Amino acid sequence: MAQRPLVRSVATAAAAIAALAAVAGCGSSGSGTSGSAAPSASTGASSAAAAAFPVTVTPSNGKVTVKDQPKHIVSLSPTATEDLYAVGAGSQVVAVDSTSDYPKGAPVTSLSGLTPNVEAIVKYSPDLVVASQDSGGLVASLRKLGVPVMIEPAAATLDDAYTQIEQIGQATGHADKAAATVAGMKTQIAATVAKAGAAHPNLGYYWELSANPYYSATSKTFVGQVVSLFGLKNIADAADKAADGGYPQLSAEYVVKAQPQIIFLGDNEAADGGQSPAVVAARPGWSGIPAVKNSQVVGLNDDVASRWGPRLPELVAEIAAAVEKAPTK
Repeated sequence: MAQRPLVRSVATAAAAIAALAAVAGCGSSGSGTSGSAAPSASTGASSAAAAAFPVTVTPSNGKVTVKDQPKHIVSLSPTATEDLYAVGAGSQVVAVDSTSDYPKGAPVTSLSGLTPNVEAIVKYSPDLVVASQDSGGLVASLRKLGVPVMIEPAAATLDDAYTQIEQIGQATGHADKAAATVAGMKTQIAATVAKAGAAHPNLGYYWELSANPYYSATSKTFVGQVVSLFGLKNIADAADKAADGGYPQLSAEYVVKAQPQIIFLGDNEAADGGQSPAVVAARPGWSGIPAVKNSQVVGLNDDVASRWGPRLPELVAEIAAAVEKAPTK
């Protein structure tokens, strides 16, 4: 299963929770003739993109200048991989890390974004590397070799997610496609929220990252902000402490007492704990929770729920579906 830079890793232990802040087409050159044939659309687009370089973007590691349109991109982040393909740079990607499981067909390797091996990365002759964190001196090591690196960490807000997509588009020569991708995401999300409604203060929810121990996400986290688009009440907010970083550990008794109307499972897939609606219903004392009684325990697509890339509208749609079905009392 894919790496969970946003939520899975923080759900494994309290130490990981506290450390969260530290821890996301080539144009073909046809053979010319002496005639007056016009260049193909793809060739023209590629030429226009190439002419736009050098470009300078400002990811979390500061200003990064990409001198020429990159042809050998290495992604060390599942979210960055999704972003690259979404903006049209997929054909420029030569290697992705072992946890980048989407989209299908991405060149998955044994590379790691958590423990990057610079020597292994360099074997792919990268002219751009995108990662979610600067582990093991990644940026400094590749800078010495003249390889630009963009660090695009876990997004704190929706705007952060949109900005990362736009930056990746600019750095790869696909600024227009990136802008269109972001615009499309915003339109889909706005339409979904409008349909389900943005004010449901009487609907309490519990977002489960892991069980035994139970870790959740408060409203100030990225995923909490996504859910807040619908105006739901997060039961974890009352248990938040500064040291938790927005990811408090809750007791089973706390969840039962809070009586949430909806339970979202970010740990329902086998690799994440296999906490299905049936498993939740069988927990001692949980059968009386409204979410369980009303079949409002939602097993999420864990990958989509833990990333902050172009599939965000899918996560919003999953949340909306639960909101629309939930009884108001």
